[in-house]
Amino acid sequence: MMKNKFLLLTLVIAFISNGCSIDDDGPNFHFTALKIVEAKVPESFDLNKTYEISVDYLRPNNCTYYEGFDVAKDSLTVRNVVAVGAVRSDIDDCKEESIQETASFNFQVVYTDPYIFKFYTGNNSDGEAEYIEITVPVNKP
Repeated sequence: MMKNKFLLLTLVIAFISNGCSIDDDGPNFHFTALKIVEAKVPESFDLNKTYEISVDYLRPNNCTYYEGFDVAKDSLTVRNVVAVGAVRSDIDDCKEESIQETASFNFQVVYTDPYIFKFYTGNNSDGEAEYIEITVPVNKP
């Protein structure tokens, strides 16, 4: 009986030390900003309402996947909008092709001042960020 327990314990230890080895070489992806080519917003907002904002963006290749939006408050009613992608770094044969896709996010209007949306379209030749800027007035109650 003791011999069976010893054998079982030896097998378990061997399995744990050899069978579950995880070679973690680090992350297999990194995040990147995707270029926005078009944004569809309402002509005006009503206070305390929520609106869906639709955005067309470009995936630069088949190894880059859409992850969501980063909507950052720049000032009271200015929002910087970036489409975020995850680039798989463990795939060697990425096809370089622009793939246009559409995604949306919900936006709640909480101020009466007009909102300015700055949708990231990429960097210019000087490395400076460029945006599509859209101003949306808020209807007075």
